[in-house]
Amino acid sequence: MHYLEPHFNWRYMYNAEEDKKSPFYGVVHSEFQFTSTVYNYYIHPQWEDFGSNTLYLKIIYVDYELNFAIIEMIGEWNDAIENDIMTLKRDVIDLLLGQGISKFILITENVLNFHSGDKDYYEEWFENVTDENGWIVSLNMPEQTQYDFRKRKLNYYIELMEIEDWRTYKPYHLYKKIDEIQMKRLEF
Repeated sequence: MHYLEPHFNWRYMYNAEEDKKSPFYGVVHSEFQFTSTVYNYYIHPQWEDFGSNTLYLKIIYVDYELNFAIIEMIGEWNDAIENDIMTLKRDVIDLLLGQGISKFILITENVLNFHSGDKDYYEEWFENVTDENGWIVSLNMPEQTQYDFRKRKLNYYIELMEIEDWRTYKPYHLYKKIDEIQMKRLEF
């Protein structure tokens, strides 16, 4: 897992550590010290620790004019024991919502397991964004993780979507593609 680093091709356009509005402004990462783990596996030091013991993230792009954020995630999403959704919502998402972000793209292809808990924070997040004509999309979540996510009916709040070649897009074009799909779904 230590070879899996966050998508870095957009760093010349956006860097969360240099964005004064980012929850991770001023964070300094080592390229050589691997200190964070998911269970017994070290992860790349570029991933952000937001307070979960099993789930890490990286804000890889934010556009404050179009009000969208792209967040890549790695690890195990555990609401049952760790209450990851509460920590994510309070310590990351609420700060972005406060900056006007209402459309969230979660890259979840490296979220290997999901353990559900309460739905309250998902409902709250969904209500926060729909009040602003926003949405929450999870991209490329692994099939077994999707199964657990759907079983708890959380796909009502976070749309599960597949775009295998998302890395070939520029952030704006990925956002536009997802926004168009979301708008078509809302029309029906």
